[in-house]
Amino acid sequence: MDGGRPSVITIESFGPVPRAVRGAFLAVGNFDGVHRGHAQLIGRLRARAEAAGAPAVALTFDPPPVAVLRPDAAPIPLTWLDRKVELLIEAGATEVGVFHTGPWLLGLTAREFFDRVVIGQFAARGMVEGPTFGFGRDRGGDAALLGSWCAEAGLEFEIAAPTEIDGRIVSSSRIRRALSEGDVDDAALLLGRPHRLRGRVVKGAGRGAGLGFPTANLDGIDTQIPADGVYAVTARISGEATWHRGAAHIGPNATFGATARTVEVHLIDFAGDLYDRTLEVDLIRRLRPTRKFDGIDDLLRQIREDVELARQI
Repeated sequence: MDGGRPSVITIESFGPVPRAVRGAFLAVGNFDGVHRGHAQLIGRLRARAEAAGAPAVALTFDPPPVAVLRPDAAPIPLTWLDRKVELLIEAGATEVGVFHTGPWLLGLTAREFFDRVVIGQFAARGMVEGPTFGFGRDRGGDAALLGSWCAEAGLEFEIAAPTEIDGRIVSSSRIRRALSEGDVDDAALLLGRPHRLRGRVVKGAGRGAGLGFPTANLDGIDTQIPADGVYAVTARISGEATWHRGAAHIGPNATFGATARTVEVHLIDFAGDLYDRTLEVDLIRRLRPTRKFDGIDDLLRQIREDVELARQI
């Protein structure tokens, strides 16, 4: 910690953690997306911690356990790690602990995790978890079992109520479904903000510039990409404060016979070289599906319409 400011604690063993976070209230989870449900849980954690005069520590994993245990079944993340930490702190965590996931951690039974981490490392005073929380090897522990162990050890414990929107529980899987359908409006409703991509700008075919609408071609995107389509977006160069309006095309450029799926972003009224920079892109609204055009004039007419609509949005 630095002058009481929020900090990130990397946990790679069962060794000591900073004294300032011993006696904390803990919430443990993947927190993928840090959606409205997660934010509500962290809000309850902060309230219980403040009432007890203790830190509110969110504990998460890098990589998520499923990515180590069953990599073929691991979903593409909704947030990258630094973004997740930032969002957890915004939601109310005073500190975020990040487990460097490996056999040393994944081999623990639920009881061993409770004894060695919750009690041994953090000397926790309380915990807040969701009703579907599972932990330990083979997810052998659940919220009810955790609550009974907390009671035995004299820890406060709360199961945070699930968050519902439109009569359905907010979940990372529900957000993924919305994105897979191109419904970035629903994803934003569940997240509490637009879904964000980031990628490094690489050299493309240069067709956009030739048509008068230069695009930044993104590579190495590390969060879920929504369904093919044209989207109104806002974007910024990572580390900079200024956001720019734009339009993004996701999918193959069928008009030119391309089959590879690409993500290309045109920044409206932007002049500058973006090559090899990292661009962060918030998806605001899906404008239309992708399609093959009859020719360049037809394509240009549609691009102008897309850009003007994106400018207005």
